[in-house]
Amino acid sequence: MPNSIGILGRKLGMTRVYDENGRSAPVTVIEAGPCRILQIKTKAKEGYNALQLGFLEKKSQRLNKPEAGHFKRSGGKGYYHIKEFKVNDPDAYEVGQTVQLADIFSVGDLVDVSGKSKGRGFQGVVKRYGYRGGRKTHGSTFHRAPGSIGCSATPGRVVKGKKLPGRMGNELVTKKNVKVIDIRVEENVLLLHGAVPGGKQGVLNICPKP
Repeated sequence: MPNSIGILGRKLGMTRVYDENGRSAPVTVIEAGPCRILQIKTKAKEGYNALQLGFLEKKSQRLNKPEAGHFKRSGGKGYYHIKEFKVNDPDAYEVGQTVQLADIFSVGDLVDVSGKSKGRGFQGVVKRYGYRGGRKTHGSTFHRAPGSIGCSATPGRVVKGKKLPGRMGNELVTKKNVKVIDIRVEENVLLLHGAVPGGKQGVLNICPKP
């Protein structure tokens, strides 16, 4: 496919594979595609060139009227996940065209993988930032607290960016230069070396290394 773009995938889990020399390597198993082109955006109309891809087909009865109208041009099937990928030449694609895994990637390629990290809820500074904490001895009232955060009379406030308790995880994380170990076209499965962001069933954006 000319002017290759990225693809959407769903993380299935992790396992290990062996190469021809018998060496073991940890891999992440991803169900990548197929994705359908739902809309083509051009610089003349929208101000930028991009393709809108849909992943994981919806049942028709779950579409409301605005969704049904949007999906009508690409074949009428709805999708749970929609993502835009910028391209240089949008004229090389057509609405309703299917983007397959083998059209974009090859074994040995380097890719960038983006996804939401696992949410850890509201956490303290020891778990969130690795603070040492206070003494563990009997009678101490300072175990996992952040300690003093003030700045005396000057500047008389808490400085911006101070590491304090708060929500941990559930953020967009991108891992770069991940190697493609194997591609199983019949199963739409992509094997990437090592771990990638997110938990099982998490949706990932996979883009070829520019």
